[in-house]
Parts: sequence; structure tokens; C-alpha cells
Amino acid sequence: MKRRLYKRQIIGWIAVSISTLITCFWGFWGIIENFHEGWYNQSWLANLGLMLVQYLSPMLIFMTVTLISTRWPRLGGSLHVVIALLAIGFFQAFSNAATFLIIIPLAALGALYWFGRPQPRRLALSLVIVLPLLTLVIAGVEPVYRVSQRLDDGDLSARLVQGNGVELVWAPDGPGWPRQGENWYEAGQICRHLREDGLSLSSEPQHIWRLPTVDEAVRSMARHGVNSGGIWDEQSGTAAYQTLPDKESPLWNPHSQVIYWWTATQIDSDRAYIIVYDGKVWPRPKQFSPAYLGFRCVK
Repeated sequence: MKRRLYKRQIIGWIAVSISTLITCFWGFWGIIENFHEGWYNQSWLANLGLMLVQYLSPMLIFMTVTLISTRWPRLGGSLHVVIALLAIGFFQAFSNAATFLIIIPLAALGALYWFGRPQPRRLALSLVIVLPLLTLVIAGVEPVYRVSQRLDDGDLSARLVQGNGVELVWAPDGPGWPRQGENWYEAGQICRHLREDGLSLSSEPQHIWRLPTVDEAVRSMARHGVNSGGIWDEQSGTAAYQTLPDKESPLWNPHSQVIYWWTATQIDSDRAYIIVYDGKVWPRPKQFSPAYLGFRCVK
């Protein structure tokens, strides 16, 4: 009997450990992504709501399921199986990856909870709550401080940005600097039709504005009003900086969901480079057009 109880304790602690690690991962990912692509609203309430619903909900949901499973193992084990079954329908378009990475692990975890009994249970419940929250706090210290120190002068007009071998006028808020995503082709087309003042589009190409090259974008990045000293290495396709740039004035709008810009630099017929507000450069398909990938024309 004692040996059986010991095995059930071991199984229970394996289940709790796996669930806690998963919850910690979602806490880490959620808080990092929240301050990378989120937290752009001017309202604190809207930012908090976005953080809880979009970025921390996976952690909170998994924590809740784990607490239920630890307190009521068979209910929790059944809940894992139900979630796995729901995942089959949700991820049917990605059946192979979803089966091995989500559905089977969830069902197996449910079986562990069904047979396992972690003891002392109060310690297990405490760890399920404390460790993910501790992960969230530790991972969130740097991004919280960085975002709180962002420079925002509120000036969304055309800006002359010079230094590091580049002198460009960047388009004002409007069609040449939208707050929603566009694909590479549409971005270039808009720049070509942008009028001199950058506030409206012409029916005919004006050829005044254009997309910046990746080298120009890298060299123009700044932090706290000081050029970041960016250098673009074309051979390796990487950018290096003396100071990491951030989503700040005069180049970026801290209150826009856009965190990536298209550049004019093509990799091949299907791909072009995008630049992130923190200076990273990535290749993306030219047809890619999520809401957070925009552009800013230059002249």
C-alpha cells in the first residue's frame, strides 16, 4: 500500500512540475511580448486589459487548470482530456504538429493527474502560483522600466533625422506613415503616390517619397533622442548598434500598434527586409501584411 501511495505521489509531482514549467513559460512569454508588441494605448486601463486578455491569458488559464487538477485530480485530469479534444477541432489544419506538440501531451498530462496525488498538496498548490508569478515579475522588470522611459514628444509631423551618415525626412502621420499594416508592394505604391507635404495621395505617381533602404533605416535608429550608431552588414544580413534603439520619437509612434517597418531592400523576388523598432532586421514575404507591420516613407 505504501509503495503504491509513493508511486502516486511521484506521478502527481511529475504532473505538477510539468504544468508549472508550462505555466512559467507562458508567464515569461506573455510579459515579454506584452511590452514588445503591446502596451501602446494611451489609456492604462486599455493596456492592462490587453495584457490580461491577449498576453497573460495562457498563463492564467493554465495556472487555473493546474490548480483544479492539483486540488481535484480526476476532475483536472478529465479537463485536460476535454481541452485536448477541443484542440483537435481547433488545430485540424495543423494536425500533425498539433497532435504531437499539443493534443498528445495534454492527454498524457491529464492521465498523470488522474492517477497522481502530489503530497503535501498545499506545497504543490503554492508552487503552482508562486513560481509563474515570480517568473513574470523577474522577466518583466527590464521591459517595464524600458517602456516607462520611452521618449514621446507627441510630434507626428514630418521629421528631419540626420546623423550616422544619413539625412532623411520621414513622412508625417497619415498615408505615408499609417497605423495599420500593409504589404511591401502596397507600401511602395503609396510612397510613390505621396504628395510633397506627405499628407495626401495623388492619383499619379509623384516619385518624391520612397521606402528607406535597410541600411538607411539601421543608421537612423535612435534611443532617447541620440542616434544608436547602427551599422548594417549586408554579407551576414545583420545589424549592430552601439546603443539598442527603442520605439521612440522622432522615428516611431509609441502609441501605434505598428512595431515593424518595411524597407526597400529586397532579398529576392518574393522577400524583403523589415526592421523592428529595437533595430533587429528580418526577411519577410512581400505579401505579408499583419496589422503590426507598417512603413514610413522617406525623402
